[in-house]
Amino acid sequence: MRGRVIDEDCGCRQDLEVVAQVSTGSEILPAAREHRPDIALLDIELPELSGLDAAAHLAEELPGCRVVIVTTFARPAYLQRAMAAGAAGFLVKDGPVEGLADAIRRVAAGETVIDPELAGLALRTAVNPLTARERDVLAEAETGASIADIAARLHLSASTVRNYLSDAIGKTSTRNKTEAALLARHHGWL
Repeated sequence: MRGRVIDEDCGCRQDLEVVAQVSTGSEILPAAREHRPDIALLDIELPELSGLDAAAHLAEELPGCRVVIVTTFARPAYLQRAMAAGAAGFLVKDGPVEGLADAIRRVAAGETVIDPELAGLALRTAVNPLTARERDVLAEAETGASIADIAARLHLSASTVRNYLSDAIGKTSTRNKTEAALLARHHGWL
């Protein structure tokens, strides 16, 4: 097997070829279109576009490119979001390089590979209670944006933003938008 991989250096040069490296999330899809990799290794936290969003774009536009998320964020909600976005693998970065190479080979062979401890934790953890729009509003609130700024950025009315924030605060059992955003980020819901 000779797989084509987008990644930094996975330590697996013998049967896997790294065809591209990118430094921002917005570069992933163009690089994948150009190089047509079999596997894309993505981190969650990337400048400009998250690895989770990039995974969803890849699944939609290049379904033959399987995604493996490799991250330091071992949070069940991130795993759940990655799987919902079409990822075929989710690994925590603290494992050995050989384990990563093996996981890439297994995903290339059609398997789904998930860090076993995180999979167990995800099965015991509640699913993200926030809607996509509540997450969008909280992500903007996390930056310290005012309701008017959030409304303008998301093309919503101020009253709609207040409603989404109220719902998110209720669902997270917090006291305000800042606490709700912090809790959502902590759980990997943003």
